Amino acid sequence: MIMRSSEAEKNAVKTVAELMVAAARTAPKANAIDNLEIIIVEGEEKARLAEEMRRIGEEQGVDFIKRDGGNVDQSSVVVIFGTKIDPIDCPNCGFCGYENCGENRANNGICAFNTGDLGIAIGSAVSVAANHRCDNRVMFSAGKAALNLRYFREDVKIAYGVPLAIAGKSPFVDRG
Repeated sequence: MIMRSSEAEKNAVKTVAELMVAAARTAPKANAIDNLEIIIVEGEEKARLAEEMRRIGEEQGVDFIKRDGGNVDQSSVVVIFGTKIDPIDCPNCGFCGYENCGENRANNGICAFNTGDLGIAIGSAVSVAANHRCDNRVMFSAGKAALNLRYFREDVKIAYGVPLAIAGKSPFVDRG
């Protein structure tokens, strides 16, 4: 049997995406409360994601979001990490800007621990991609587009996408 590098690379990038999901899921979380939702997007849904990114960029006059949409086109898959916003009832915190979690909830605030946990999970995941030499870039723009397209449940309020590529030259450098 002969396997061409293109087939091996396609298999490898999907394996890396799955390993990234595992790394994010097992990353430490405040009070061991897991508010993450993680999806892997490819094919038609990835094309819709890239198109939505370009639409947002055009509508808002933000060129880098349109550029990011082109990077998603150049990627094999996109791993998207989202979090629900649900204050963890940590006493005497106030990191969210409110006096306590009850006040945060009453004002639809954003729990600092939820966003911190999301960041830690993404950091853990992209370290897996780096360790496997898989080109990647964290993009809030891909997360925003995924939320617009309702790729997540309604209670997921913040998301970031990480497109993955295996190429002779990373599509995520020299992005101008």
